[in-house]
Amino acid sequence: MGDLKCCTKIFVAGHNGMVGSAIVRQLRDVDDVCLITRSRSELDLTCQQAVGDFFAAEKIDMVYLAAARVGGIHANNTYPAQFIYENLQIECNVIHAAYVNGVKRLLFLGSSCIYPRHAKQPMGEEALLTGALEPTNEPYAIAKIAGIKLCESYNRQYGCDYRSVMPTNLYGPGDNYHPENSHVIPALLRRFHVAVQRGDDEVVIWGSGTPMREFLHVDDMAAACLHVMNLPLEVYRQHTQPMNSHINVGTGVDCTIRELAETIARVTGFAGRLTFDVSKPDGTPRKLLDVSRLNTLGWRARIDLEEGLRDAYGWFVAHCVSDDGVLNG
Repeated sequence: MGDLKCCTKIFVAGHNGMVGSAIVRQLRDVDDVCLITRSRSELDLTCQQAVGDFFAAEKIDMVYLAAARVGGIHANNTYPAQFIYENLQIECNVIHAAYVNGVKRLLFLGSSCIYPRHAKQPMGEEALLTGALEPTNEPYAIAKIAGIKLCESYNRQYGCDYRSVMPTNLYGPGDNYHPENSHVIPALLRRFHVAVQRGDDEVVIWGSGTPMREFLHVDDMAAACLHVMNLPLEVYRQHTQPMNSHINVGTGVDCTIRELAETIARVTGFAGRLTFDVSKPDGTPRKLLDVSRLNTLGWRARIDLEEGLRDAYGWFVAHCVSDDGVLNG
């Protein structure tokens, strides 16, 4: 684990989530690591006292801050107060407790929604705070921007080594397949699966199908997190700035929602027609990250979209579908 001591105690906050569980899978293959995890029922990260007591007791060396309240357009529109309040609480509590208790290194996981709605494409790290955000997820984006600035502020004032990565749209094993509150890939995988099982000849997709999105498999995201976390501090600082220290994580390739739907149709075996409901919101017209900073630091994504979707669909069938083909939940 680089310049850190043997048997490094690593806390993965949000280890039951899609990203957190992927990070845990990768860390289990690393020697001299003592993994520390707590479920939501064991540790409420929105409670300052509980988080402070936990850090004081555990003497943690490193933190992957993957815990967050997340959801798609519908969830962000429906629960804006919860999205900004809970995410700010989690970030403030964990980052401050890490500092107070001498955590050597922390990695904060954000989101590409931090960038302005009409940011120049592809979006470089320097685009942060240069324009208005996408209204449908502004509260969540504000919270994630605050997390970046918390890390930078603790670095500047206290000499901490707290880093931030901003992933593009993620998918893969452990995703949320809730019929209303999920992101686009799990929502479409579920919808197409149901259509195949029922023998439907049509699948309706929100929006025009023209917005462009970039998608990253969660196993690639976890690998990137470990890569960035374990960079020597002088290398990390050489390629970032004190007030622009976050690093984009993505594939550098995007596709339209229509193209995504067509790929998911192939993966699930749906042979009917696709209909686009233009009365539903499209969200940001395009979201493609400039990943040149991460590439320069020696990391590139390896899982292509169709391969990743087949893996995600396999997990969905294994975990969310009963033997008789009925969805669980």
